[in-house]
Amino acid sequence: MTSKAADLLLSDALVVTMNALGEIIPQGAVVIQGRDIVAVGPSEAIRGEWQAAEVVDCRGMVILPGLVNAHSHAPMSLLRGLADDLRLDVWLFGYMLPVEREFVSPAFCRWGTWLSCAEMIRSGITCFADMYYFEHEVAQAAAQVGMRAVCAETIMKWPTPDAENFDEGLAHCREFIEAWQGHPLVIPAVGPHAPETSTLELLRGAAQLAAEYDAPLLIHLAETAGGVEETRALFGVSPVEALERAGVLNGRVTAAHCVHLTEEDRAILARYGVGVAHNPTSNLKLASGVADVVALLRAGIPVGLGTDGQASNNDQDLFEEMRLAALLPKGLHQDPTALPARQALTMATIGGARALGMDHLIGSLEPGKRADLALVALDEVHHVPRFDLSPDNLYSQLVYTAKSHDVRHVMIDGRWVMRDSQLLTVDEDQVRAEAQRIATQVGAFLSRREQSLLDKLVALGTLQWTETYEVQVKVGIQDEEALVNRLLSCPEVMVLKQSERKQYDTYFLFANAEADIIRYREDYLLDRGLEVRPNYSLTLRGPTVEREYADSVLLSRSRFTAAADRSLRFYREYFQPQEERRVDKIRRRWRIKYQGVDFAVNLDRLIQPPAPGGESYLEIKARTWSKQDAMQKAEMISELLSVLAVDKARLVRDEYVSF
Repeated sequence: MTSKAADLLLSDALVVTMNALGEIIPQGAVVIQGRDIVAVGPSEAIRGEWQAAEVVDCRGMVILPGLVNAHSHAPMSLLRGLADDLRLDVWLFGYMLPVEREFVSPAFCRWGTWLSCAEMIRSGITCFADMYYFEHEVAQAAAQVGMRAVCAETIMKWPTPDAENFDEGLAHCREFIEAWQGHPLVIPAVGPHAPETSTLELLRGAAQLAAEYDAPLLIHLAETAGGVEETRALFGVSPVEALERAGVLNGRVTAAHCVHLTEEDRAILARYGVGVAHNPTSNLKLASGVADVVALLRAGIPVGLGTDGQASNNDQDLFEEMRLAALLPKGLHQDPTALPARQALTMATIGGARALGMDHLIGSLEPGKRADLALVALDEVHHVPRFDLSPDNLYSQLVYTAKSHDVRHVMIDGRWVMRDSQLLTVDEDQVRAEAQRIATQVGAFLSRREQSLLDKLVALGTLQWTETYEVQVKVGIQDEEALVNRLLSCPEVMVLKQSERKQYDTYFLFANAEADIIRYREDYLLDRGLEVRPNYSLTLRGPTVEREYADSVLLSRSRFTAAADRSLRFYREYFQPQEERRVDKIRRRWRIKYQGVDFAVNLDRLIQPPAPGGESYLEIKARTWSKQDAMQKAEMISELLSVLAVDKARLVRDEYVSF
């Protein structure tokens, strides 16, 4: 019988096919022609049928399908270890987004992807799904290295490093898809970031774009309980239902995380054939929760494994993810059989391929599929002893015992990218050096920022660049109503607007007594005694007093203000004050004109801390912009005190935070 010709024969290995039958071939061989696998079977039979230009003796090794990293942010390898042990919102909004605004560029994405590719190849990963910015650079870097990738251009309702708005983001995504469609290694995709960071228009636009090009769509989904609440506030339904209503689920969708899903959510995902990328390490590290993978699989949802980015995981080791994926359900369900090792390996291989809609090409060792594979050595001391009582022993060996550094050789698309633990398509030394150079710049930026409260406030992106100077006076009042009657009956005073508010002020104080102070204010308008229409703000204040005039009228500055769109807990963890003080008060406010000049008159009743003697406090304030204007308004405030018959012996120089 005439032998068939092939390029490469890998012989005498323990072949774990991950095919539908779950075949394991103890003395097995894999035959490769070009970029395809053309035969898999016992070595003896294969050698009798095939003649290969190169034969590799693989004794002592396991041949696995190349591992599939179903969710990553490859360029974020450059931010590894930058800000750890923080809550997700502080980590994301306080550190990641500000650093990305400052540093993410085409070059950043290119070098970061090369670094990630080097790490992933060493971990036996042959295909990864990516969501980031400047995705053309990610795709180009992956293609140059020879890795298979699904690359999604990230789109958000906010400005991103490569788009000022989501319309521009969608346009970039369209250009990216058109440039990369049909590439042998890179599949371009659409990447709306998450329901809570999108609008209905954005989600619909992303779905339409994916449908137009028959492109995959990658999205973060139900990663955190807070994100689910934000989505419900925005759309009135769960994140899964929001995607269904926007038409997103009609396409080829892979959803990352899926930690906080209901049974109804899982049923919807299963009905649409949505794939899920489970990210156990990242979800644990950011305390997002633990996805119920058993329930996902039971619902018939294809589940793969992802590392997420190194900034939230610190590595791209899919062996680590396999181990965690197998262990967590056992603890979650208090059942050691909940998710066996074989299922964990499935998620890292054919399961990941199914979740990405690529199981016709990769994920198992079968004729007709691409030659993406990893060879794992079992000769290290941690692999001794080994048992062979059933196939379960081998799956356990690979999931619970094997490490990423056991990977010796990696092939992608029929091309060796690592032999004998040596990378062949990445200049590892150059990548290391360039990554550290960029990291040094990022570190210097953050180090400078951490020394300045203003810079930290600016980094949140909501700062109003106005430094407000005002003249003000404060005086104790024993009879509120008498004062109010005098104010309202005074012919020289015109009341423009009146309101009553309840204000909860939290002051952050820092080590230096003369340093800036941050005030977080929850400001509620009172309507018949009920709190309505809350407003939240941050104010950065420097040393309070700039100058003092007659009758204790002070010139002070409030400096910079910002909308507070995060929780008090977020700002406490972000700014890390040395001391915290609380001031709660009921404020009756009048906007008035006195002699044609605008003033604010506040009558405050302190709740916390209680005022000495239970008295209230009158404040009269006016904005100012020059020395002469400040002097004139200070004189007018002194006149107002006399007009209102205020006892000037009760003048108070201190701010409430000092009480």
